[in-house]
Amino acid sequence: MNSKKKKAGFTLLELLVVMVIIGLLIGIVGPRYFGKLDESKEKTARAQIDAFGKALDHYRIDTGRYPNTEQGLEALRTKPQNEAKWRGPYLQKAVPLDPWDHAYQYKSPGERGEYDLFSFGSDGQAGGSDNAADIGNWGS
Repeated sequence: MNSKKKKAGFTLLELLVVMVIIGLLIGIVGPRYFGKLDESKEKTARAQIDAFGKALDHYRIDTGRYPNTEQGLEALRTKPQNEAKWRGPYLQKAVPLDPWDHAYQYKSPGERGEYDLFSFGSDGQAGGSDNAADIGNWGS
């Protein structure tokens, strides 16, 4: 019995076709996925800023004022010196970095309100547009 068995495997042409299909899928799905990723980071930053704002409001209710710029957000976790009315901690965990791994910025008194609490966005610098725009407690 001389029967030739066909070897199982893929030809070069089949592999190239599969690679082209994968490339097309990445080209179509990739931008949508990364757009959603940027959008989710912005939503996360807004949610964290909102949560810090609530903690700052509790601090103010107890002490009669917001922490100054030098005390920063750390005053929500550890009692500042000479702050007799402090009844914290006002945050359960340490202040995290923003979704782009930059520190949140805090100024009190602020330029846009009693305090400014913001992230510089994806570029880590003041200003910018789109996903590089600053995100703060002032809304935009």
